[in-house]
Amino acid sequence: MNDLHYMQLALNLAKETQGQTSPNPVVGAVLVKNNQIIGLGTHLKAGEAHAEVIAIDMAKEKSKNATLYVTLEPCSHVGRTQACADYIVQNNIARVVVAMLDPNEKVSGLGIEKIREAGIEVELGLLADEAKEINQHYLTSMLNQRPYITLKHAISLDGKIATSIGESKWITSKEARIDVHKDRSLHDSILVGINTVLADNPSLTIRHIQTHKQPIRLILDTHLKTPLTSKIITDGLSQTWLFVSDKVDKLLIEKYESFDNVTVYQLKSSQVKLENVLDILHKKEIRSVYVEGGAHINDSFLQKGLIDEVNTYIAPMLIGGAKSPTSFQGKGIKHLKDAFQLELKSVKQIGKDIKIISQKEGQRCSQESLKKKV
Repeated sequence: MNDLHYMQLALNLAKETQGQTSPNPVVGAVLVKNNQIIGLGTHLKAGEAHAEVIAIDMAKEKSKNATLYVTLEPCSHVGRTQACADYIVQNNIARVVVAMLDPNEKVSGLGIEKIREAGIEVELGLLADEAKEINQHYLTSMLNQRPYITLKHAISLDGKIATSIGESKWITSKEARIDVHKDRSLHDSILVGINTVLADNPSLTIRHIQTHKQPIRLILDTHLKTPLTSKIITDGLSQTWLFVSDKVDKLLIEKYESFDNVTVYQLKSSQVKLENVLDILHKKEIRSVYVEGGAHINDSFLQKGLIDEVNTYIAPMLIGGAKSPTSFQGKGIKHLKDAFQLELKSVKQIGKDIKIISQKEGQRCSQESLKKKV
């Protein structure tokens, strides 16, 4: 067995907790001594023990002079739990192999520095790209000071999201729709505009699969037109956050906030601006947003360049029609040179449909830039 094998095992452990540790990152750890695994750990939930602590506690006194493999830099500060760097030093670990630094300014470089100062050998960068991949939501939040934005849309082969009279249920197969719920479970929140609420009265919850949580429902509703009888207000299945303009009457807002699961954020502007919404979400430690809005909401994100990932479901059907809507309405992009550039990440068949995942060009953060802090 070698370093690569043990780090891959740590990454596999971390992958199993994607979607359940927010606002914390996913982290896996493996403790090895004399070519034997003596401890395993993965962070399960914010506020609970970190991966390194779990692995060390499993090994107990065997931890002395062992090698610890961990997918993210051990924390150096006391937050919801104790500092992992201190715990590593206290338990006399001989060597620590870290996949990547933590970009959180409270941690970045400081955890490794504390471990090295204690005389422990530290190696950084093994399988760094893989470690970044499983923590894209967290990394984007830390580096860009906003949540990771995933835009999802379902289209026909000719790029239509509905017929000329607005019929859209269902373009994609049941299998594809179940897959959407799996992706919802990986995100902290789901965002739509008021037009989607008025047209579909959606639940915006995770169904068809088992889940440990329901994402927060985010509604861009400038004039506060969401019906008080709508599912997102009355079902109590998840929190609903409504974002409205400064023109909305305070007494009207009070009616919505009489529901325990509803919060209204009144912005200091006559329009609901995405930048302001995302700033609020970041301060509330919302690490990711799954955008399921209509064509105009999609265009708003496009115009601002606020897209990190696009999940496209393509159904093998043709709809046609000049008036049949597409995924992006509004202004669009005038010149090809200004088009929003994406990189293909994966293509796979789901049921009879095709799912394409694309990421913004240059989305992956630079590990080299983080190394400069060490």
